[in-house]
Amino acid sequence: MADDVTRIALDGEMNIYRAADLKTTVIEALRKAPVLEIDLSGVTELDTAGLQVLMLAKQTAAAEQRALRLVRHSPAVVEIFEMLDLVAFFGDAVLIHA
Repeated sequence: MADDVTRIALDGEMNIYRAADLKTTVIEALRKAPVLEIDLSGVTELDTAGLQVLMLAKQTAAAEQRALRLVRHSPAVVEIFEMLDLVAFFGDAVLIHA
């Protein structure tokens, strides 16, 4: 089953200036895999446009009966998720222990 998992890493700024490109990258990857893991460890900034990309991906995955997992959340991502109380919406383990 592990072979069915596709992993992509997002890094840098997930903001309004990159949202359109990020949306294309994430949705295309999601549609090619039954399970998509998005590594967020390299994300340095997350604004509402970047957050909308992640929310759209989660909703698209649910609608298409695919699995989306957000992993290795960077401090920037954790800060926004906690500030906006979105941990439950995404349903992923935010704190990954070494």
